[in-house]
Amino acid sequence: MPRGDKSSYTDKQKRKAEHIEEGYEDRGVGKDEAERRAWATVNKESGGGKKSGSGRGKKENHASSRKGGRKGGASQSAEQRSAAAKKGWETRRRRASS
Repeated sequence: MPRGDKSSYTDKQKRKAEHIEEGYEDRGVGKDEAERRAWATVNKESGGGKKSGSGRGKKENHASSRKGGRKGGASQSAEQRSAAAKKGWETRRRRASS
């Protein structure tokens, strides 16, 4: 089986890689790089191509998927984060004194 052959992957793994690839492309990653990252994520989660059969294989680890949404660009600017921290501090101080 040559490198890059996807025949040993299940349909579910192929769909998952396609979905992950689309997510990367939406965030501005190039087509080839998005595909590489998607298959790397699938391989890391499921340990590569799966063979069918009851009781075979290991559980999937979804840590990579969870990290994906948080890694990269921040949703808040530094000023917004600082303002939120100050507001929280004031609220906690006010509630503690009453």
